[in-house]
Amino acid sequence: MSHITLIRHGQANTGARDEASYDRLSDLGHQQAAWLGEHLRSSNAHHPRIYCGTLTRHIETAASMGYTDVVQDARLNEMEYFTLAEAMRDQHGLPVPEEREGFVDHLPKVFAAWAADEIADPYESWNEFETRTRQALDEIAAGSGPALVVTSGGLISMALRQAMGLDTAAMARAALAIMNTSMHRLFPIGDHWSPVLFNAVPHLEAPDRHFAQTHL
Repeated sequence: MSHITLIRHGQANTGARDEASYDRLSDLGHQQAAWLGEHLRSSNAHHPRIYCGTLTRHIETAASMGYTDVVQDARLNEMEYFTLAEAMRDQHGLPVPEEREGFVDHLPKVFAAWAADEIADPYESWNEFETRTRQALDEIAAGSGPALVVTSGGLISMALRQAMGLDTAAMARAALAIMNTSMHRLFPIGDHWSPVLFNAVPHLEAPDRHFAQTHL
């Protein structure tokens, strides 16, 4: 097994309230990704294999990092949070938040209902999301050499759940904490993944870049 570094995409369209509108990087998102690419090159990081999902924000992040030879895999795509949120509104009367602060309470409720099969006819079941995450990362880990995987916060939190045995509430807290272009490394110890890096943003630690430490 090779170790995997998961990277959340750069800041997307923060004003969006649907999947299609959200799926593009903001100007800041492109800059965050460029800074991360510069950091990895300057630190001589060795990642002979680069993967990303097929969403626009994944592809744009990898490109702004400076990567052109990238394997795209739809299994690395994010869950459709806005789709689930709309279903929760329509089926359970849970309003979709208008401000970022509202998602702190909203996201755990959506995760809990989804995991408990309390959302009727979701576009994808919780088990399907869990399975595709595991299968994609297992296949990447079976390859030769360290890999970078550009994906989204929900998938990263699911990978952490699987590595650490997190319950749904803890997974939701992890998802809320994940910053744009943050790095998360899973390292094989024995037959299991162990997280050895979480939410690292060394490319955004300089005082003049603190403004770019974004969650949405």
